[in-house]
Amino acid sequence: MLFLILSIICSVTVGVLFKISRSYAVSSIQIVAWNYVFALVFCYFFFSPDLTNLGSVAPWVIYVPIGILLPSIFLFLAASIKQVGIVKTDAAQRLSLFIPVLAAWLFFKEDFNVLKISALVVGFPALVLILAKPAQKTENKWIYPTVVLLGFGIIDILFKQIALYTSLPYTTSLFVVFGIALSIMVGAMVYDVIVNKVALSFKNILFGSLVGVFNFGNILFYLKAHKAFSENPSTVFAGMNMGVILVGSLVGVFIFKEKLTKLNLIGLFMALIAIVLIVLSQIL
Repeated sequence: MLFLILSIICSVTVGVLFKISRSYAVSSIQIVAWNYVFALVFCYFFFSPDLTNLGSVAPWVIYVPIGILLPSIFLFLAASIKQVGIVKTDAAQRLSLFIPVLAAWLFFKEDFNVLKISALVVGFPALVLILAKPAQKTENKWIYPTVVLLGFGIIDILFKQIALYTSLPYTTSLFVVFGIALSIMVGAMVYDVIVNKVALSFKNILFGSLVGVFNFGNILFYLKAHKAFSENPSTVFAGMNMGVILVGSLVGVFIFKEKLTKLNLIGLFMALIAIVLIVLSQIL
């Protein structure tokens, strides 16, 4: 249980760091780039990836899209936290689990039961209520958490496809994906510095290193939690998604004073119910 709690804390802390960065003149592009530098280093030392057979058996057709999507959606995650807050962004990220559920039904012809259908029926209205905002605010800020939801959902589908390639360890695939993501962000950072004249700053390195540490910690402890609960992976799945929504909500409301309407609170409660229904559908 300790690994699961640590994974939840790391996940929420990433959002907290992006929230705090609003108070400083920082570059999200540089932060995300440095994040992958540190995540890649930690991945190498903790997982010792075997790259010897990479060229012949690696599913590059999946690696490349994930490597491009990960940093892109990470930037939208940072923007969403700044625009709509930790509560709504964390909820949108966790509700992205419905994208692979729908994909399994529509594209992979997986059988659907009453529990999964009920989860979808509850989950999508929950998202609408979570993202609902007072009528006087007319900015279309909902686009950020919506992209986060769709993006992480697609990434989840692609990672599940990578897991099917048993000829390579999952952690080796993770290292390769991080490497592609880093190369993409280095290119974006060079463009930002040369074309947009955005200066390199130690503050960006500091925030990037912290995001990288907690981003990798989230992955490391999540994998360890799955190993510890190998006979009951649904416990980890439910605990992670519900834990992030609950802890993220508490942090957002009580530490950062984010305002939630009654509709938002009803949406969060419905989201937790939807996650429980998904877990029950896997168990039963």
